[in-house]
Amino acid sequence: MTGAYDPIAAGYTAENDGSLMNAYYERPAMLSLAGDVAGRHILDAGCGAGPLSALLLERGAVVTGIDSSAGMLEHARARLGSSVDLRVVDLADPLPFADDSFDDVVASLVLHYLEDWGPTLAEFRRVLRPGGRLLVSVEHPFAISLMRREAGERVSYFATSLRTEKWEMGGGTAELRFWDRPLHAMTDAFTAAGFRVAVISEPDSAPGAREKFPEDFAGFSGTRFLGFLFFVLNVD
Repeated sequence: MTGAYDPIAAGYTAENDGSLMNAYYERPAMLSLAGDVAGRHILDAGCGAGPLSALLLERGAVVTGIDSSAGMLEHARARLGSSVDLRVVDLADPLPFADDSFDDVVASLVLHYLEDWGPTLAEFRRVLRPGGRLLVSVEHPFAISLMRREAGERVSYFATSLRTEKWEMGGGTAELRFWDRPLHAMTDAFTAAGFRVAVISEPDSAPGAREKFPEDFAGFSGTRFLGFLFFVLNVD
């Protein structure tokens, strides 16, 4: 996965900053689950161009950001300046931090790029302090299973399976690999790594989303949809 986003870094950053799914759904949900972060040391694992890091900073957190894409981190540095320690790190590798370094780890839409969650979750657990939290967002497994079936794929919801997509943004093209897995495989991985599942959330979109994106909500009676799935995991 290292560097996969480099060819589309500029285009993806621009899209992500204002999109329904990211700006009006995923980031507001993560911030709501995080609550009061003032003074907390937070690792933004898979920080991309840093939009969530910036919002955590505004709320008083001390943030460290890591991502496998050097191209995305260039945009993060332009956004965040020297206020955040940013490093190129592949989440499949050991993390370059001491034990008990962080109060929280946020893993925003990144775990679904990994086939095996075990080593990465073990590293998150290692760098979290006692009483720390891991906040996770992933693609909703039910929504992905439905999408793949509607596309004519013969795939079992209960299997962990590879999905490859080609994304074209900002004049660049990237081939991205996603590992889809059922809900029980996610929670089993969390508990096997020593986390306690405190929250599983399927949140509403942010206020104003329906008005800003009326075409996306056509056919929906409200402001909720199956997009991403969110977890708060505690270290006891």
